[in-house]
Amino acid sequence: MFFCQDNFTWGLKQRMIVPVSTQKQIEIIESLAREIWTEHYTPIIGRAQVDYMLDKIQSRDAITRQIAEGYRYFLIRENGHDIGYIGIQPRGDELFLSKIYVRAEERGRGFGWEGFTFIEDIAKKEGFAAITLTVNKNNTNSIRTYETWGFEKLFALVQDIGGGFVMDDYKMGKTIRT
Repeated sequence: MFFCQDNFTWGLKQRMIVPVSTQKQIEIIESLAREIWTEHYTPIIGRAQVDYMLDKIQSRDAITRQIAEGYRYFLIRENGHDIGYIGIQPRGDELFLSKIYVRAEERGRGFGWEGFTFIEDIAKKEGFAAITLTVNKNNTNSIRTYETWGFEKLFALVQDIGGGFVMDDYKMGKTIRT
């Protein structure tokens, strides 16, 4: 395992997490999002809301805008293949874990944990007091994973996202120990 501050590349053997800085990388995230979200979220929130959210927050224009607003995106790679991605955003003394997604066929191989460890290292290095996230209340597998990683449910949150849709989530958090 290694962490290189100069170019923010982190990895184990042929696994790497690399910062997103090009339009091509943004297009890769858009494609990964469409694949992963459609597979994972359609049974939870339905196809119409998945399509709406992909267009609203995971299109290349939306991702480009988010990066300009301070989000940081990273691609998760193994042997040169992009298999997932991460999105984070500083929010005061908290680091918001906006996205951590891995392709279905790659789940259960430690990519999520390695990605979270990477995020936790950033939070410690940059002096954040906590990592927070929101997760759909019916996304039980992800909730269990976050709890395994040390997150606790802080409160329920319902947000109107337009288009006749809401996000019915839990806000979860983990205190960072430096």
